[in-house]
Formats: sequence, structure tokens, C-alpha cells
Amino acid sequence: MRELYWLQQDLRLRDNPGLLAHAAASELVLVYIWQEPRPWCNLRGIGQQRRRVQLEHLQDLRQDLRALGQDLLFLEGHPEQLLPALVQRWRLERVGTSRCPGDYESCQLEALRERLPVPLQVHGGNTLLQRQQLPFALDALPGQFTPFRRAVDQLPVAAPLPAPERLPPPPAGMAFPPLPAADIAPHTSLPLRGGSRAGHRRLQQFTFGEAGVADYKQRRNCLDPLSGSSTLSPWLASGALSAREVAHTLARFEQQRLRNESTEWLYLELLWREYFHWRALLDGPKLFRFRGLGTGRKHRFCIFDPRAFARWCQGDTDYPLVNALQRQLLATGWMSNRGRQISASCLIHELGLDWRYGAAFFEKHLIDYDVGSNYGNWQYIAGVGCDPRGGRRFNLQKQAAEHDPDGIFTTKWGGNRPRQPLYVTDAADWPLTPSTTADDHEGP
Repeated sequence: MRELYWLQQDLRLRDNPGLLAHAAASELVLVYIWQEPRPWCNLRGIGQQRRRVQLEHLQDLRQDLRALGQDLLFLEGHPEQLLPALVQRWRLERVGTSRCPGDYESCQLEALRERLPVPLQVHGGNTLLQRQQLPFALDALPGQFTPFRRAVDQLPVAAPLPAPERLPPPPAGMAFPPLPAADIAPHTSLPLRGGSRAGHRRLQQFTFGEAGVADYKQRRNCLDPLSGSSTLSPWLASGALSAREVAHTLARFEQQRLRNESTEWLYLELLWREYFHWRALLDGPKLFRFRGLGTGRKHRFCIFDPRAFARWCQGDTDYPLVNALQRQLLATGWMSNRGRQISASCLIHELGLDWRYGAAFFEKHLIDYDVGSNYGNWQYIAGVGCDPRGGRRFNLQKQAAEHDPDGIFTTKWGGNRPRQPLYVTDAADWPLTPSTTADDHEGP
């Protein structure tokens, strides 16, 4: 059979069950489709660092594929239009891909299924557990993380699958245009490169190399990259590294070196990622609504002040630590988990803005953007998601004293900005009024 496999968030050869399912074809087209995000929350496009890392993931995958006599067809546009055209032109008989969470992605997959003249096979995503392993139906997924963790914590994680030793060739005569070049280099404070090779190097370095995982719990709130975080999330988000590979490497470290609270905490972080993945599949458009899951105990009003949002985006607020975090994100495409909580709390609780604008800004710039983790965590801080306490408001002065007591991080990233008036008005300004209907606008 002549088949096509559409690579999405599984940009790797190792432990890629979807790709392996097509290894018996007579000819195989491997395609990646670059899709610019739809405009959302006054933002469009993606940040330079996120674009760079994604292109490096693709370059690395292409190199691996060429070593097996294959190649990667890079296209730009809409899959529901491009893939049916490829099927007809090359007389393909089957199409496969992996499932990606997100309401827009689900709608796109259904539109593709309707337009394809051949069967579409959808494989599981980059998760620790397969759906049939979950001890409950997806629509019975717990509304909070703790009962989910208790239910799945002891479930076995399947061993990662090996990379294919061979792949069917592409159809004769198919042209493979070069990939676009990245127009920016990694920032010196985070010299991180995309691709499975770099991901596996970082995984080995963090575990058996420098053994950073041994004191991960104590250092995980460090605001600088590589000082406490595993920084594995950019490869996990793109699928250049599989969650099962990380889990089994961690298990080997515990067996051969040591097991302590820090190694258990890293696995806990993998379970959080797992939980947000399944919640995103279940929640669909609720993931992008102002009221989220509708679980918040308080009815929160907010306004959209474009000046306040612009100041937060550029790191020019009256909160030095938040400014430093935002400037770090713009320069590197990365922010620590603690930093993301602090910055989100500022936008929601200090500036009084719609949480989705902050989530959309993170979506644009984060090199480890993951729809479930990003929007799920923003809902958590806003109190409209799976947090039983109804949201988190951080004391920004206390956070600065605890995590940047000497102001080194804030100074490094230029967080001390001149104070500005809270509001700037003139005769042409429209009055700002609370908005309670923003939840009618669904996300991408």
C-alpha cells in the first residue's frame, strides 16, 4: 500500500507508534504542515525563539529520516486542504497521524476525515498512558489533579518502542523542498537546540550525567534555566522526546543510583502534564472560555486595558520581578514554572485582565508551548479550572524576596523600570467598563 503519515507533535523516530504503524507500506509519504496560529487575543504569529526551535526539531528529524532512505515533505497551509490533494496526486491508500489535544485540532481532524477519500488512522499522542489504561472513561476524568494522580500513580508505563530500522521509500519523483532557515540564534542564557538528539543529550545530562534530578525538588523554583529545571519540556511539547522515554530513564536512574523525593517529584510533573493532556481532550472549547470549566466560586469581573496588557507583555509594569520574567521570555522563549505562576498572577489579580490574553501571549513565545499545560495552568491561577481553592494570588513582594532576594535575576533582565501613571486618558478615550460576556469568545 502507498501510505501517508502526517507528523504533528511526534517529531521523532524512537517510541513513535504512529510512524511504526506505517512501516510496512510499499511507499510512504512523511509530511509536516506548518500552520500559523489564527489571530487570537490581539496577537498573531509565533515568537522568533519558538519558531527557531520548531525548525530545528524538523531539521533534526529530516536528518534521521534521510539516513533511512526517507525524507520529510514540508508544506505550509491547511491540512484539510493539502492532505486530500496529496492523496489524489500520489494515489495513496491510507493516511495516519497522532491525536493532538485542542478544540481547533479536533475540529480540523474531523474536517480532514470528511474530505479524505481514504481511511484515516489516528494514533495516541505523546502520553505516559494509553487511553485504554485509564481506570475511568474520559468523560469521567476527575475534575482535580489529586484524585487523578492517586488513580494512575501505580499504573505501569509501557516500554518505549525502538526506532525503525528501515522505512518504506517515498514515491519516485516526489520533490522535497528545503526547510526554512531560522532567523535568530539561541540566547546565551539558554543555549538550547531543538531536535531529538539534543533532547536525549539533555535527558542523559540531567539524570546520569550531572544528576540534577537528585535535588530537583529543592531547586525546581529557580528562575534561571538549567539551574533547577530539567528543561525537558521543549522536546516533550514537540514530541522530539517521548514522555515514556523520560519516565523509563527516570526509573533506571532510581534503580541504579537513588530514589528520593526529587526523583518522585519529577515523575509528579510528568503526571501533571499527563493530566492536562487528557483534560484538554475532554474540555474542548471550555479550555478557551473566560469562565473555563465553570467551577469558579466567584463571579470575576475584568476589563481590557490595552496599555496595561502591552506593559505586561513587554515587561514594563510597576512589578520589577514580573518585568524581568517577561523580558526573559521575550529573549529566550522560556520561563520557569514558578516564574509563569508569578507572571500569570500579576496579569490576572494585579492588573485585572482577562487570563486568556496572558495565555495567548505565552502561546506565542514559549518554546515548550503545550495547549493543555499552558491553558490548563492559566485556568488554575485564574480559578476557573481544576484548582479546588478557586485560584491562586501570589504576593509579588514575597515571591521576589523568596526567589530573588538579592535582586540578581531582576537586574540581569532589566526588571527595574521607571514608574508610570496607572492610567493615561485623553478626550478621545472610551470609558473602560467591566466585561462579563468574554466567555462567549472561544479559542483556537
